[in-house]
Amino acid sequence: MILGYVTNGFAHHTLDDAVRILGDLGYRSVAITLDQHHLNPFDDQWPEHAARIKRMLSHYGMRCTVETGARFLLDPERKHQPTLLSTDPDERNRRIEFLCLAIDLAANLGADSVSLWSGAAEDHPAASTHLDQLRSGLRDVLGHAERHDMRLGFEPEPGMFIETMAQFERIHDVIDHPLFGLTLDVGHVHCLSDGDLLAHARRWRGKLFNVHLEDMRRGRHEHLPFGEGEINFTEVIGILTAIDYTGPVHVELSRHSHDAPATAARAFDFLSALWPK
Repeated sequence: MILGYVTNGFAHHTLDDAVRILGDLGYRSVAITLDQHHLNPFDDQWPEHAARIKRMLSHYGMRCTVETGARFLLDPERKHQPTLLSTDPDERNRRIEFLCLAIDLAANLGADSVSLWSGAAEDHPAASTHLDQLRSGLRDVLGHAERHDMRLGFEPEPGMFIETMAQFERIHDVIDHPLFGLTLDVGHVHCLSDGDLLAHARRWRGKLFNVHLEDMRRGRHEHLPFGEGEINFTEVIGILTAIDYTGPVHVELSRHSHDAPATAARAFDFLSALWPK
């Protein structure tokens, strides 16, 4: 397993500074949340910025994942909108364009995968309509991913159309594509009381592309520093070790950018004590 950190927890830093701080702390992977000032793929200068970040990653011996969960990148007034579920075809196409650009950028960086989610619907048509829209959008995005042989890790997210592991399994079976796998957020499973983590890990070990880690309490979707929630991380690390998971495990503390360097340092110290030797 490779310990990493998600850059949505460094919203007040440049991406260069975030990578430098994380590399100096000892992290060996970074999950780059594409955002206004973090490799914005709508910026014509992103290839030169990505080349610089790639050099930094190489300097620190770090791997990377590309995350697509920026809050207001596509719409400055609506959080996480538009999505693959949007009623307006132009809005759905905007999300598809963004995800395809994220794949291009990930290929440029040599990333392990691109992480994405369904989004939440703003209207209330039949669930079958949303499922059809999601399936169609994902197939378009996967068609682009095939050009780069880039894996897509789909993350079930509380409050979104696909929020549980059972719902993920249904969309996975519908898509049925070798590049389509799972981003497993341990806190989300705990928050939703969404079954047994070991069972999920064993079920998806062959398609587990990315793991998010944070503390959390049942019934409350709030990413907490380690020790402030209810999760037994000795057990979590033991589960990932038991399934021989060798991919990235990224700390996600997106609401702690105000104290990012210290928060990342505390997280590293906490997890390092539990990490398999």
